Amino acid sequence: MPRPVVEECLADLSRLPESQAALESRRRFEDYLDQGFGEAFLSQSQIGGIVEQAILFFDGERCRIHAWCVMPNHVHVLMTPFADHSIASLVHSWKTYTARNINQALGRTGALWYREYFDRKIRNERHFETARHYIEHNPVKAGLCVEARAWVFSSARASQIR
Repeated sequence: MPRPVVEECLADLSRLPESQAALESRRRFEDYLDQGFGEAFLSQSQIGGIVEQAILFFDGERCRIHAWCVMPNHVHVLMTPFADHSIASLVHSWKTYTARNINQALGRTGALWYREYFDRKIRNERHFETARHYIEHNPVKAGLCVEARAWVFSSARASQIR
Protein backbone atom coordinates (compact mmCIF):
# COMPACT_ATOMS: atom_id res chain seq x y z
CA MET A 1 0.00 0.00 0.00
CA PRO A 2 1.27 3.48 -0.77
CA ARG A 3 2.60 5.26 2.33
CA PRO A 4 0.24 8.29 1.86
CA VAL A 5 -2.78 5.94 1.94
CA VAL A 6 -1.51 4.29 5.13
CA GLU A 7 -0.74 7.64 6.78
CA GLU A 8 -4.15 9.08 5.87
CA CYS A 9 -5.92 6.02 7.20
CA LEU A 10 -3.95 6.05 10.45
CA ALA A 11 -4.66 9.77 10.94
CA ASP A 12 -8.41 9.16 10.50
CA LEU A 13 -8.31 6.24 12.92
CA SER A 14 -6.42 8.15 15.61
CA ARG A 15 -9.74 9.74 16.62
CA LEU A 16 -11.28 6.34 17.45
CA PRO A 17 -10.88 4.27 20.63
CA GLU A 18 -7.90 1.88 20.28
CA SER A 19 -9.95 -1.33 20.08
CA GLN A 20 -12.27 0.13 17.45
CA ALA A 21 -9.35 1.65 15.51
CA ALA A 22 -7.62 -1.74 15.22
CA LEU A 23 -10.70 -3.38 13.71
CA GLU A 24 -11.44 -0.44 11.43
CA SER A 25 -7.85 -0.23 10.17
CA ARG A 26 -7.85 -3.92 9.24
CA ARG A 27 -11.19 -3.51 7.43
CA ARG A 28 -10.00 -0.43 5.52
CA PHE A 29 -6.68 -1.96 4.52
CA GLU A 30 -8.35 -5.18 3.36
CA ASP A 31 -10.96 -3.25 1.37
CA TYR A 32 -8.23 -1.16 -0.24
CA LEU A 33 -6.18 -4.21 -1.18
CA ASP A 34 -9.25 -6.03 -2.53
CA GLN A 35 -9.85 -3.14 -4.93
CA GLY A 36 -6.62 -4.21 -6.66
CA PHE A 37 -4.63 -1.00 -6.32
CA GLY A 38 -0.91 -1.10 -6.93
CA GLU A 39 1.14 -2.92 -9.49
CA ALA A 40 -0.54 -6.30 -8.82
CA PHE A 41 2.52 -8.34 -9.82
CA LEU A 42 1.07 -11.37 -8.09
CA SER A 43 -1.70 -11.68 -10.68
CA GLN A 44 0.87 -12.90 -13.22
CA SER A 45 0.94 -16.69 -13.30
CA GLN A 46 4.72 -17.01 -12.97
CA ILE A 47 4.82 -14.56 -10.06
CA GLY A 48 1.86 -16.09 -8.23
CA GLY A 49 3.59 -19.45 -8.60
CA ILE A 50 6.78 -18.13 -7.00
CA VAL A 51 4.82 -16.91 -4.00
CA GLU A 52 2.75 -20.09 -3.65
CA GLN A 53 5.88 -22.25 -3.85
CA ALA A 54 7.54 -20.18 -1.11
CA ILE A 55 4.50 -20.41 1.16
CA LEU A 56 4.30 -24.18 0.80
CA PHE A 57 8.05 -24.86 0.91
CA PHE A 58 8.32 -25.25 4.70
CA ASP A 59 4.88 -26.83 5.19
CA GLY A 60 5.41 -29.80 7.47
CA GLU A 61 8.99 -28.77 8.30
CA ARG A 62 8.79 -25.34 9.96
CA CYS A 63 5.04 -24.83 10.07
CA ARG A 64 1.68 -26.28 9.12
CA ILE A 65 -0.05 -24.34 6.34
CA HIS A 66 -3.83 -24.62 6.75
CA ALA A 67 -4.99 -22.14 4.09
CA TRP A 68 -3.46 -19.63 1.69
CA CYS A 69 -4.44 -17.32 -1.11
CA VAL A 70 -2.19 -15.29 -3.39
CA MET A 71 -4.20 -12.23 -4.41
CA PRO A 72 -3.04 -9.80 -7.15
CA ASN A 73 -1.43 -7.43 -4.63
CA HIS A 74 -1.31 -9.26 -1.28
CA VAL A 75 -1.22 -12.69 0.31
CA HIS A 76 -3.18 -14.45 3.06
CA VAL A 77 -1.80 -17.42 4.99
CA LEU A 78 -3.31 -19.37 7.89
CA MET A 79 -0.52 -21.31 9.56
CA THR A 80 0.74 -22.82 12.76
CA PRO A 81 4.49 -22.32 13.24
CA PHE A 82 6.40 -25.22 14.78
CA ALA A 83 8.25 -24.83 18.08
CA ASP A 84 11.56 -23.32 16.92
CA HIS A 85 10.08 -21.07 14.21
CA SER A 86 8.28 -17.77 14.63
CA ILE A 87 5.74 -16.19 12.33
CA ALA A 88 8.19 -13.30 11.87
CA SER A 89 10.99 -15.61 10.73
CA LEU A 90 8.72 -17.47 8.32
CA VAL A 91 7.32 -14.26 6.81
CA HIS A 92 10.83 -12.82 6.52
CA SER A 93 11.98 -15.96 4.71
CA TRP A 94 9.03 -15.82 2.28
CA LYS A 95 9.46 -12.12 1.59
CA THR A 96 13.22 -12.37 1.06
CA TYR A 97 13.01 -15.36 -1.26
CA THR A 98 10.05 -14.09 -3.26
CA ALA A 99 11.32 -10.51 -3.60
CA ARG A 100 14.63 -11.74 -5.02
CA ASN A 101 12.98 -14.14 -7.46
CA ILE A 102 10.13 -11.84 -8.48
CA ASN A 103 12.46 -8.92 -9.09
CA GLN A 104 14.66 -11.18 -11.20
CA ALA A 105 11.67 -12.50 -13.18
CA LEU A 106 10.37 -8.99 -13.80
CA GLY A 107 13.76 -7.43 -14.48
CA ARG A 108 13.32 -4.93 -11.68
CA THR A 109 15.01 -3.97 -8.43
CA GLY A 110 13.91 -2.50 -5.14
CA ALA A 111 11.38 -3.20 -2.45
CA LEU A 112 8.52 -5.46 -3.36
CA TRP A 113 6.69 -6.08 -0.09
CA TYR A 114 5.37 -3.71 2.52
CA ARG A 115 7.75 -3.99 5.48
CA GLU A 116 5.00 -4.72 8.01
CA TYR A 117 2.57 -7.60 7.97
CA PHE A 118 -0.73 -8.16 9.72
CA ASP A 119 -1.19 -11.15 11.95
CA ARG A 120 -3.67 -12.32 14.54
CA LYS A 121 -3.93 -15.16 16.97
CA ILE A 122 -6.65 -17.71 16.35
CA ARG A 123 -8.70 -18.06 19.51
CA ASN A 124 -10.79 -21.16 18.90
CA GLU A 125 -12.11 -23.56 16.25
CA ARG A 126 -14.86 -21.16 15.14
CA HIS A 127 -12.32 -18.36 14.67
CA PHE A 128 -10.07 -20.79 12.75
CA GLU A 129 -12.87 -21.73 10.35
CA THR A 130 -13.89 -18.09 9.91
CA ALA A 131 -10.28 -17.18 9.02
CA ARG A 132 -9.94 -20.16 6.64
CA HIS A 133 -13.20 -19.25 4.90
CA TYR A 134 -12.17 -15.58 4.62
CA ILE A 135 -8.81 -16.50 3.09
CA GLU A 136 -10.19 -18.97 0.57
CA HIS A 137 -13.12 -16.74 -0.41
CA ASN A 138 -11.17 -13.48 -0.62
CA PRO A 139 -10.96 -13.68 -4.46
CA VAL A 140 -14.75 -14.10 -4.63
CA LYS A 141 -15.31 -11.14 -2.28
CA ALA A 142 -12.93 -9.05 -4.43
CA GLY A 143 -14.89 -9.96 -7.59
CA LEU A 144 -11.99 -11.89 -9.17
CA CYS A 145 -13.88 -15.17 -9.58
CA VAL A 146 -17.31 -16.65 -8.94
CA GLU A 147 -16.29 -19.50 -6.66
CA ALA A 148 -13.26 -19.96 -4.42
CA ARG A 149 -11.99 -23.14 -6.04
CA ALA A 150 -11.63 -21.28 -9.35
CA TRP A 151 -8.81 -19.10 -7.98
CA VAL A 152 -5.53 -20.65 -9.15
CA PHE A 153 -3.18 -19.81 -6.26
CA SER A 154 -5.17 -20.84 -3.21
CA SER A 155 -5.77 -23.70 -0.84
CA ALA A 156 -9.40 -23.81 -2.03
CA ARG A 157 -8.26 -24.88 -5.50
CA ALA A 158 -5.41 -27.04 -4.20
CA SER A 159 -7.75 -29.05 -1.95
CA GLN A 160 -10.00 -29.66 -4.96
CA ILE A 161 -7.08 -30.97 -7.05
CA ARG A 162 -5.71 -33.39 -4.41
